[in-house]
Amino acid sequence: MTNVDIDAKIPNNVDLAGDRRLQRALEQWQPKFIRWWEDLGPAAFKHNPVYLRTAVDVGREGWAHFDHVEMPEYRWGVFLAEPEPDRKIAFGDHKGQDVWQEVPGEYRSDLRRLIVVQGDTEPASVEQQRHLSLTAPSLYDMRNLFQVNVEEGRHLWAMVYLLHRYFGRDGRDEADEMLERHSGDPDNPRILGAFNEETPDWLSFYMFTYFTDRDGKYQLASLRESAFDPLSRTCDFMLKEEAHHMFVGATGVGRVVERTIELMREHDSEDVHPHGGMNLDLLQKYVNFHYSVSLDLFGAETSTNAANYFAAGLKGRFQEERRDDDHVLKSTTRLVPDVTDEGIVEKEVAELSALNETLRDDYIDDCQKGIDRWNRTMAKAGVDFEIKLPHVGFHRNVGTFRGHHVSPEGRLISDEDWYASVTNWLPTDAERAHVKSLMVGVTEPGKMAGWVAPPSTGIHQKPVDFEYVKL
Repeated sequence: MTNVDIDAKIPNNVDLAGDRRLQRALEQWQPKFIRWWEDLGPAAFKHNPVYLRTAVDVGREGWAHFDHVEMPEYRWGVFLAEPEPDRKIAFGDHKGQDVWQEVPGEYRSDLRRLIVVQGDTEPASVEQQRHLSLTAPSLYDMRNLFQVNVEEGRHLWAMVYLLHRYFGRDGRDEADEMLERHSGDPDNPRILGAFNEETPDWLSFYMFTYFTDRDGKYQLASLRESAFDPLSRTCDFMLKEEAHHMFVGATGVGRVVERTIELMREHDSEDVHPHGGMNLDLLQKYVNFHYSVSLDLFGAETSTNAANYFAAGLKGRFQEERRDDDHVLKSTTRLVPDVTDEGIVEKEVAELSALNETLRDDYIDDCQKGIDRWNRTMAKAGVDFEIKLPHVGFHRNVGTFRGHHVSPEGRLISDEDWYASVTNWLPTDAERAHVKSLMVGVTEPGKMAGWVAPPSTGIHQKPVDFEYVKL
């Protein structure tokens, strides 16, 4: 394993100093990245010292250093997890063979596409969230936002390294284009639809980091299984950082639930909007929206591309090696949802063609865990309300449900019924305006906006009232 060169212009553990051509190419890309960060990164406080976690190693313990740093001085770099000795391909047509250290010619285009799509999501979310620092509900939250942002930037670096190192001129062009596409740009948008949606408020940010970053976890975990070992090791390390992003979402929504309960008790009312809070039914609508948009990121229920990626060994299933089957899937089937004249039914398809749906199933199970925690908080407080994940077909724009209207309970409904009821299921303009009206920045250490409860603990053993951002 190459040692970490933390003092290099581009911190890395891939021996950039030993490949001068690659080093020069990345050092030429670096100013483009910094210009993008200055133009489309956080809109405020970007030059204030922030208590950030910076990767300095790849070991299981002590891999990150915490300290105040101005974000433009953040040590973005390239880190791959430690290699697994004698690692073999765990699935597909090449199962049992040695993993690849170089890109096989026949899979060059497909691998590049997988890396580009993953890489494109990383700067997209930074762009979506760039104005949130202006309305952070606390310095603790502002710090968490910035931590997510800088790590998304480092994840972009991870994909750009692979493109430069293994894909020649095509890879360099793709790396440049990831800084030229922009979230929501009508002429040059990001590749995936969810990353062109606005993140206009902190409730949306919490939902995004809970639901959409969780999609990122499952995409990275499936690429972690890849037979292309540099991609596998890159994703393995990225997953360490991704965990904090989902923590921000899970605890953020949980804190909103706690504060809503407090306001309900204080004012003896389920309607806390007049008192500067967010009603529980509003939280349900935000869940419905962000969950359904994130489900689309997994793609159609059946996919020839997904089958081909699996057979080639490019992209496996979540925790592939823990699954009790032959890992080839040539003769097995599974059920997937389908829309017919009789309504929503299930049809049997080849399991190999339904890998998107398998990954989506794993994701749904994981999402439910957070829902259960929020519901336990309400039940413990004696509140008769449960947040529920809507039916998998609700508000979908990709796959078998595209072009159909499905209620949150899973009923296929007419256009007329949809438009008559949609304001009960998705946030209205007035509700979004109410949430936006609550977004007033709080910059005194330890103080919180009135719509969210304080966290139970601080970051890295620091107290909640620690000066996470020095103003």
